[in-house]
Amino acid sequence: MDAVAETPTLRSLLRRTDLSLTLAGDERALEAGALDRPIRWVHSTDLADPTPFLAEGMALLTTGRQFLEGGEGAAFASDYVQRLVRRGLVALGFGTEVVRDGIPPALIAACAAQRLPLFEVPYRTPFIAVARANAEAIAARAYARRTWSLAAQRAISLAALRPDGLGATVAELARQLDTWVGLYDASGALSREHPRRARGAAGAGLHEQVAAVLRRGALAATSLRVGDDVFTVQTLGRGGHLRGALAVRSGELDQEARGVFNAVAAMTGLALEQNEGIRRERGLVRAAVLSSLLTDDAGLARGIAHDLWGALPPEPLVVAVADTQTDATAEWLEARSVDLGGALFFGRDGASTVIAVPASETAVLDEFAAAFDLQLGASAPVEYSGFSTGRAQAITAQHRGGGQVAHFGSLAGSSVLTALDTEAARALATAFLAPLRAHDAAHGSALITTVRTWLAEDARIDAAADALGMHRHTVRARLAQAEALLEVDLSSFPVRAELWAALVAAKV
Repeated sequence: MDAVAETPTLRSLLRRTDLSLTLAGDERALEAGALDRPIRWVHSTDLADPTPFLAEGMALLTTGRQFLEGGEGAAFASDYVQRLVRRGLVALGFGTEVVRDGIPPALIAACAAQRLPLFEVPYRTPFIAVARANAEAIAARAYARRTWSLAAQRAISLAALRPDGLGATVAELARQLDTWVGLYDASGALSREHPRRARGAAGAGLHEQVAAVLRRGALAATSLRVGDDVFTVQTLGRGGHLRGALAVRSGELDQEARGVFNAVAAMTGLALEQNEGIRRERGLVRAAVLSSLLTDDAGLARGIAHDLWGALPPEPLVVAVADTQTDATAEWLEARSVDLGGALFFGRDGASTVIAVPASETAVLDEFAAAFDLQLGASAPVEYSGFSTGRAQAITAQHRGGGQVAHFGSLAGSSVLTALDTEAARALATAFLAPLRAHDAAHGSALITTVRTWLAEDARIDAAADALGMHRHTVRARLAQAEALLEVDLSSFPVRAELWAALVAAKV
């Protein structure tokens, strides 16, 4: 928030040369920030106990007549100052040369002991001048804050008209309030934030609490404390049909800042309601364009994309697959597509999301995976004529894993048989080899070892016999036995290839 006008404090009053106020004692003996506490009003009285007529955050002016009547002893001064401190007074001003010269030493000592700021008001400065100076500062501050509030709401309204209205609104609100602002979707996932990754250690705890607030389903504002941070959270949408929540690291928002926040929350809630139908229709269009791309003919897709959101990403491109379909991920991808000038396309494909980016912009895939803790598979660079191949490569890379973004290019040099390392392949291989396992377990025949060694020795019986340390006739007999149990013809190359693949998949 811009400090458009100075906050009325004792320090600001002391700086006014026309008032000639002076601090009694050493500022270093006071609490940190004691001179910078806002002064809500300035009151004057010489009552020995003025606290019934005072409010917290005020400054009190006195000529000290009560000290003449009650005595200038340390006990009277100490009790007087303690009452003022308990009432929450910000400062005490003593008008000199009216009733007495100078400030009573007992009062100076009592204020120092209670760490209450004490200042001298000279005879030539009337109390009304001090009160008026503070009142003028309060009025100027209020006017400046109202002016700021109007300017902030105007800037936020203009931001809402940008292509990514929600993201721009969140960013502008964060700039105006000079703090972190986050927008959560209905599931409690963070969809937008500004500045990015600025929640610090409070991030995970805030996520859990916001999700809990959304689960209650009520349209309400609440204050959440996570560690040393305080956040103001406003749920968005309609009671029972919440669309998300707007959160701001608030500390203490004054009336104008809270008004700006509430205005943004109302505007964001309305936008989310209106965007729900638009988002659904947009998702259907993107899915249709993706289906067209998967035919490896980009002609129709280019025409639709050009009319709706601009050109498709330029070739060569990398196709990626992620197992996610949340509104938060879709909004994130939509926003990054705008940021990249359209050099990103995405669409839903069954239970997954397919993403296409230029081969030079793959860093956005790492950013996406990190933002939502996802496992992505990415293809080698392809043309649109090979889009379906790119998706198949991405799915293969995703299943193989290797970091949050697994690239198919890193798999290209590995054995094709390593792709058999899946639960489905292991299940089929185990079932295929089951007769050999059962016979070995019952008779100690080592048929699986014999068959594997024979295949490893290029199906040469003599070489397998040497490797196994047995007679070639024994090897031949065991192969015949395995052939009968499996009901296959081991003289056929396809059968040998399938048997070897089964042994690899079963890891035996």
